[in-house]
Amino acid sequence: MTHFQPQDRVLVSPRHLAGAGIDRLADAIGPLIHLFGWQNEHDRATGRITVSSPDGSVFVNFNSCHAQGQWWSISHHEPFWEAEFTRQTPIEAIAAVTQALPQLIGDHRHADQIPLTTSPLAHIADLNHWRADGGTFTSPDGHCLLQHTPGNETPWRFQHHVYDSFGTHWHASFTQDTPEQLLAQFFTHLATTAPVERTFSNVPYLVQDLDDALITPVRGAAMNPHVHHAAAQLGRAVRRR
Repeated sequence: MTHFQPQDRVLVSPRHLAGAGIDRLADAIGPLIHLFGWQNEHDRATGRITVSSPDGSVFVNFNSCHAQGQWWSISHHEPFWEAEFTRQTPIEAIAAVTQALPQLIGDHRHADQIPLTTSPLAHIADLNHWRADGGTFTSPDGHCLLQHTPGNETPWRFQHHVYDSFGTHWHASFTQDTPEQLLAQFFTHLATTAPVERTFSNVPYLVQDLDDALITPVRGAAMNPHVHHAAAQLGRAVRRR
């Protein structure tokens, strides 16, 4: 049983269990607007935000009122491709995709601040201990899947849930012609064992006491909170062998 107050700041791993990260949504669109000068439109009545590239080829849409919980979409024209992410998809993985978009269309300003992964998907999976079985990669705890269906209109799909609960379910999808670079960006920042920071109340309820989730405090630890979390990860791994 965990003993955190709702407003306590905590570190959570694995990332796919951490929830959306509501207070960090701006990480996905802020750099596009403030570093790269992308145009943005904000409908205050609905909360919908649209950000578009200077050449009009790429659009990032955020809509927290979407009926199916499809909060994020990224689309490109000529060739057309689209990536979509539902509400509880961890913002760190979405931001890794959006922040890579300027380099994708040739704007390499700030490239030193936004590194792009050069690893193939299979290597990312192996490095982070995801199991490979045909066209499916499965997270070590079994809660998250990456499925590849070649020839399908949407060949890449991530599926996640705990106890098939709506509060922990999320999915992400990438259509044909989506640059594999973007898929690798998403997977790298999702599968890494590095924790993410959340307010405890924003961690999905069923995850808060889940054995597969490691939750440690940001404040009050006897050492650097990330070192403390890494030590807890190591201790857990040793106990489970």
